[in-house]
Amino acid sequence: MKQVVQNYKSGELAVLDVPVPGCKPGGVLVRSAFSLISTGTELMKVSEAGMSMLGKARSRPDQVAKVMQSVATNGVPATYRKVMGKLDSYTPLGYSLCGVVEQVGAGIDDVKVGDLVACAGNEHALHAELNWVPKNLYVPVPDGLAPQHAAFGTVGSIAMQGVRQGEPQLGEVALVIGLGLIGQLVVQLLAASGVRVVGADPDPVRCELAERLGAAACGDPASAAVESAVAELTDGHGVDQVYLAAGGGSNQPVELAARLCRDRGRVVDIGKCRLDLPWNAYYEKELDVRFSRSYGPGRYDPEYELEGRDYPIGYVRWTERRNLACFLDLVARGSVDVEPLVSHIADFDDAVETYQRLKDGELKAVAVLFRYPEQAREAEEAAAPAVAVPAVNVQRSPARAAKTPVRLAFVGAGNYATSMLLPHLTQRDGVELSTVVTTTALSAANAQRKFGFAEATTDLDAVLGDKSIDAVFVVTRHSSHAELTRKALLAGKTVFVEKPLALTEDELAGVLAAVEESGNDRLQVGFNRRFAPLLQEAKQRFGARTGPANLRYLVNAGRLQHGSWYLQQGTEGSRFAGEGGHFIDTASWLLEADPVSVYAVAPSGNEDLQVVLRYPDGSTATISYVTTGPASLPKETLDLVADGKALRLDDFVRASVYFENSTAGRKRWVSSRLPKARDKGQNAELAAFVKAVRTGGPMPVPLQSLVATTAATLAVQAGLAGGAPVTLEQAR
Repeated sequence: MKQVVQNYKSGELAVLDVPVPGCKPGGVLVRSAFSLISTGTELMKVSEAGMSMLGKARSRPDQVAKVMQSVATNGVPATYRKVMGKLDSYTPLGYSLCGVVEQVGAGIDDVKVGDLVACAGNEHALHAELNWVPKNLYVPVPDGLAPQHAAFGTVGSIAMQGVRQGEPQLGEVALVIGLGLIGQLVVQLLAASGVRVVGADPDPVRCELAERLGAAACGDPASAAVESAVAELTDGHGVDQVYLAAGGGSNQPVELAARLCRDRGRVVDIGKCRLDLPWNAYYEKELDVRFSRSYGPGRYDPEYELEGRDYPIGYVRWTERRNLACFLDLVARGSVDVEPLVSHIADFDDAVETYQRLKDGELKAVAVLFRYPEQAREAEEAAAPAVAVPAVNVQRSPARAAKTPVRLAFVGAGNYATSMLLPHLTQRDGVELSTVVTTTALSAANAQRKFGFAEATTDLDAVLGDKSIDAVFVVTRHSSHAELTRKALLAGKTVFVEKPLALTEDELAGVLAAVEESGNDRLQVGFNRRFAPLLQEAKQRFGARTGPANLRYLVNAGRLQHGSWYLQQGTEGSRFAGEGGHFIDTASWLLEADPVSVYAVAPSGNEDLQVVLRYPDGSTATISYVTTGPASLPKETLDLVADGKALRLDDFVRASVYFENSTAGRKRWVSSRLPKARDKGQNAELAAFVKAVRTGGPMPVPLQSLVATTAATLAVQAGLAGGAPVTLEQAR
């Protein structure tokens, strides 16, 4: 089997072929699916290995003390041989993984072969294809929890043990110094405990991430922002707890902790930072300084870890193993979200290159996972629910000849049709509004009078049977979209259907069955954002990218008026089911791919959602859909970051593109329009649709893309119901 190792003397990193460990009694043999790189602890070890001997000695004074003791006991020559022999040996890396049980040792009865488990320990959860793991260092993964998320179990337990040491209580305020991987998890655990959190980190990207994940405010510890936030949240008293999750040689974290902690507050050291406590500051406030030892009680106890002797729960409530199980349960239930922390997933075979990129700073990451391809695929399939993305199979009908004018019929004439579609079409040359179909005679007559339809009727079949009508617009309530689209396609019409295309997988399958039966794939769904001129120009200015991207889309949907039919979820689907396709389509268009998985979480009591989409190249898109935001907040804001470039869209009024380096000397492009001229792309979308109808040319958006977006929207509801990521299975 293969394993990642390092020579601490030379600093060499390698993936070696080593023997498979035996399956001893009291444990299980686990084949890895995903293992997590600790970007703090492991990178520190990798960096130390690259130092000179003097540098190594300075970085590890504790080891120097042991060497000096050995010299006094054994003499210089023997000590030298011992130290050099130890340094010039391969040592393992890794301590947090998820995998599948391959073999069960004697005395184990809580898991069986094929079960998914999360494993811990720097001797048992290594970056290796196979590991033997003793009983108290693994736990079964909850149903539905993705293996890549379960791989966070150990670092989650470290964060959890730190929070337990702080003894937080409802309503308290905490300061987290250092917003790396552990700090981000501490923030979420505190927020889940009813604690308001202020974060401190010099990296603005990490500060922004922590705020998205529950922190009340974050900022650079060298600025006044953190102190101001603490003063505001605590009425000037100071925070109840400080969690030191930072590393490095600066004494700033402990000094900041003393300054911002309240009288008799608690300071918990989780990371490995300098701890020269300023005596007066800590004495005058009588601060309680506590240390958090790794994953929890049981750590470093060989009887617990190796021999499987558990501590009675009445005496030790939270052991290593219980912390591990508790953290996974929180992730499975959506109380902690680790998906936004995943900066990169690398194949295990690329381990050496990945470590080098992290060490050199080329790969900036909060969390990086190694993926063991074959086992990961099997584990993901076993753990994750899936929504099928049907393939489009059609023997196309012969292309129609170009024709002017294009005769259109509308099925439905509600507010959206009359305010956002028909005004654009009435002004377009070469378009003839033939017939409007509604369920009530008066609404049809009103639409005919206002927009100049040649006819008004309530008879849909008559319209579908009229061979002179080229295209049909379906602008009715959501529950009728799929069936009306299906009928229009079978009638040979080109169809424009407002979102959503379908509310269920069966409805989507019915539409595609009509495409296959009729040979008519002339379909457009009203995903207009990709046609917005401002966003189109911004994408062009942003240019091509080579690496994965991070996209964030905030949608301030607002509250609906009482009585709105949008609230009829039993028949019309959820608000996101109706509107979410807009935002997923925009993200997929910007990232130029269709998503491969969807993860969705929602607080109880409202329709706010957090949706994370993952794409084939490792890119992610996070859609925050909120209904509880203030009306003064812009409706839609979007940020796309990749390759040292960033694109920002502010509510279709202003767009900016930022460049890290520019040969032209320009580091920013900005374009804006008057707020009243906000253009979300409907006019350009309709122009493209009419052109396709008139010329018989390709539809504005490929049908497979429309299907993929619809499937991803459906997967959001499936993910909320199952509490786990949903794989989008591409039909073959």
